[in-house]
Amino acid sequence: MTKSIVIRLIRVVTLLIGLSILTFSLIHLSPMDPINAYIGGDSSASPEQIESLKEYWGLDKSPVEQYISWAGALLQGDFGTSKLYRSPVIDIIQSRFLTSLALMGTAWVLSGVIGYLLGMTAAMNRGKMIDKIIKWYSYTLVSTPIFWMGLILLIVFAVWLNWFPVGLSVPAGVLESDVRFIDRVHHFVLPALTLSILGVANVAMHTREKMIDILNTEYIIFAKARGESKWQIFKNHGLRNSVIPAITLQFAYFGELFGGSMLAEQVFAYPGLGSTLTTAGLKGDLPLMVGIILISSLFVFAGNLIADILNRMVDPRTKGAS
Repeated sequence: MTKSIVIRLIRVVTLLIGLSILTFSLIHLSPMDPINAYIGGDSSASPEQIESLKEYWGLDKSPVEQYISWAGALLQGDFGTSKLYRSPVIDIIQSRFLTSLALMGTAWVLSGVIGYLLGMTAAMNRGKMIDKIIKWYSYTLVSTPIFWMGLILLIVFAVWLNWFPVGLSVPAGVLESDVRFIDRVHHFVLPALTLSILGVANVAMHTREKMIDILNTEYIIFAKARGESKWQIFKNHGLRNSVIPAITLQFAYFGELFGGSMLAEQVFAYPGLGSTLTTAGLKGDLPLMVGIILISSLFVFAGNLIADILNRMVDPRTKGAS
């Protein structure tokens, strides 16, 4: 186990180095000019002012020199300064990450719990109407784009019914100190609901198949012959044999969850890491974009690592895998 973790840590370091080099290369190969994006295409800026900005941000150097300079600062804990927000990248990431973490964490828990319950219900009632409804629901969700689901919820609950605000994380025009907790929750519901609904399908179908395999085993057939009820079978045999695989799948879902969060944040104008990354990409804010990519990669890696550790604990046969 220790050897496997060390190998994975070495892999993630090489992955982060590769991602940073790839991001730098793509930005410099793209037709977008960070200076023009920064000044907003202001034609009144003189060539001397543009050159001063390039020198100030280090854009007058070659791409290799820029990368070496950035990497050297990163090794000292400095992620650089955002051109767009004019503040340290790490400060922006810290504030936006907490916002995204609350959104993703809520969706992760809700989708896991609801998906597991639906999957168990479907398996325990295999072939019945409730099983068919849950399968139809899950297959429909798998093929539903998250931005489309967000727009539907926005139109129905924010525009038609006027139950929730159209977007943002706090009321517009209200000072931070005057924002109440209930206001934050009110803005939080629709983005979290969007992520939760679409995260249910994978866990539900995986749990259903796992539980069906368990119900087909000999000891379950023997338990039924002894007269055990569905609840007793679930409590004594189904729960402990199916909950860990479901949790493992949930941790492996981190990458998809982060990608879905980016789209949901864009739809609801929710100020998290996803929407910030999109803005940084459109505005050519290279330090901020690379910083978010590296942090999000660590987040996804942590989820996959935990999922792998849980899987090895549950199934010792995987210990020999690399």
